[in-house]
Amino acid sequence: METTTSSGKATVALPADTQIVIAREFDAPARLVYRAFTEPELIARWWSGKRGRVTSVEVDLRVGGTWRYVMVANEGFEVAFHGTYREIVPDERIVSTEMFEGVPDASEDDATLNTTTLEERDGRTLLTTLVECRTKEIRDAIIESGMEGGMQEAMDALEAAARSLR
Repeated sequence: METTTSSGKATVALPADTQIVIAREFDAPARLVYRAFTEPELIARWWSGKRGRVTSVEVDLRVGGTWRYVMVANEGFEVAFHGTYREIVPDERIVSTEMFEGVPDASEDDATLNTTTLEERDGRTLLTTLVECRTKEIRDAIIESGMEGGMQEAMDALEAAARSLR
């Protein structure tokens, strides 16, 4: 497994040409991490990290339901992602698609399939997300986008949101 980085608390690995694995441990139980990961008012507190301000969070948390997050970046431009939930096991696992809305000529076929699992041990939770891309080019574009810095900030804010629910 090729590891690209672990500059923050989260690690980012590239186990295959079309995969990214993000893992981070949180000082909070799985049920609170799950709430912070799925409830719109909590998502709004962490999703943009320090990169901007969340302006919209839509979540229809059911199999076949959709989600969409929008932020205005500090530089003034809008960033939006959306997807569809494929599998939901509360407090344990979420499988959904994810599509960045800023890619010209991209189709829903280019969406990633993200499997997020939560494993709790002694009141702490390991969150692992497997991002599966249709092609190596899509995977590489995600890595080269600078996603890791924003993801690290968002994960720190996600932990703060989960811990605030205690």
